[in-house]
Amino acid sequence: MALIPIALAGAGPVAAQDATGEMPGGNAQGDVAVTIYNNGQSLVQDDRQLPVRAGRNRIEFPDVSARIRPETVTLSGAGLSIVEQNFDFDLLTPDKLMDKAVGQSVTLVRTNPATGTERSERAKVLAANGGIVLQIGDRIEVLRDDGLPVRTVFDRLPPNLRARPTLSVTVDAASAGTVPARLSYLTPNLGWTADYVALFDAAKGAMDIQGWVTLTNSTGTSFANARTLLVAGNPGGGGGFRAMSGAMDSAGTESSNRERLGDYYLYPLPQRTTIANAQQKQVSFLDVKGAPARSTYEYVNGWLGTSTEPRSAASVLRFSTSRQGGLGDQLPAGTIRVYMRDARGDPQFIGENRIDHTPMGSSMSLRTGDAFDVKVQPTVVSRTRRGDSRWLTRMKYTLSNARSEPVTVLLAQDGLYGDVRITDESLKGERISADRVEWQVPVPANGKADVTVTFDTRY
Repeated sequence: MALIPIALAGAGPVAAQDATGEMPGGNAQGDVAVTIYNNGQSLVQDDRQLPVRAGRNRIEFPDVSARIRPETVTLSGAGLSIVEQNFDFDLLTPDKLMDKAVGQSVTLVRTNPATGTERSERAKVLAANGGIVLQIGDRIEVLRDDGLPVRTVFDRLPPNLRARPTLSVTVDAASAGTVPARLSYLTPNLGWTADYVALFDAAKGAMDIQGWVTLTNSTGTSFANARTLLVAGNPGGGGGFRAMSGAMDSAGTESSNRERLGDYYLYPLPQRTTIANAQQKQVSFLDVKGAPARSTYEYVNGWLGTSTEPRSAASVLRFSTSRQGGLGDQLPAGTIRVYMRDARGDPQFIGENRIDHTPMGSSMSLRTGDAFDVKVQPTVVSRTRRGDSRWLTRMKYTLSNARSEPVTVLLAQDGLYGDVRITDESLKGERISADRVEWQVPVPANGKADVTVTFDTRY
């Protein structure tokens, strides 16, 4: 469609509706409070002063979210009862203005580039499908975007085109006056995520960690000077499958001092903030220095099988969220990015992983990547049939360490069944669950260690 300068004939003050929620300064919002959930839903509560007359009033609320869920709207105010509500989201643009003018007459104003003389003529808009087709007198003309100075003047604004998303509510008012009222609604596309930056010091066995909240607003509307409350949790209605991170070894049982709402934790931002549309905003919510942490290695083997070559063990950062000897706080779901200082003292990124909502007092194992120098190779040494349905499988796990210091590797055999028995093992292990056994294997510096285990299985 052609890009056409537009104007309204006889432009002047627009007649007011019965009542309006608009405030001076170009933003119709009043005192706004926004409650933001992890699942991208938000509750907006907008307190406005509404001038009403006794009886029926049609009140317009500009500057609501363009993604408002109209079925969630409530309006509360003394002496007000809702009769009807409408959400107008057909926004005023040059293209929409021309679309609405199909079948109507407009004025074309052409300017002579050489003299600056303007010439006006009336035209009827026949179509606006990929281009503007006009009837001017007895001829048909296509309005081209060829750079020639021409503008289109419209006689009036079409109904229901809005400069911004507008909610209109018809109410019955018990009496005339200015009524304090609260408009509440849910909107998607305004959410928050947590991100963490951890600086790990292996020599001290400690880490510093900062937590950041990232607010993302793609509702099509800005929320000015809003009181903002973040809710950590996943209320129903968010929809969709949520993958688990597996970073939590054991869930904590300690109670936090943070405010709670039902099963959710609340994180109020200390100051009002403007959440602009198409913006990401970061706010700090956690800052802990010197929390105990240690780096370990872990290798998990699936069902009893052979690897044709050594595989890297995982580098794992272990820490606690407990009050004693830990971070002393619960952690909203998010991504932890881990750094270590190099020989020059500069922090370098070593890996990241995602955590789920984590209660205070939890034990955490955060996999940050694969170890370069620590390898494990599982091998099936033999399989012997016992009777009709039982087998003896002898496994050998060879662990190698190319580092100049000894390491301990948590070796895990996964994929077992409840009736699997261990009949012989060179190192005492621990049955963590029905399908998992773990061994803590010390591996000497620049050396190797073997662990042999015999399993009695059905297959």
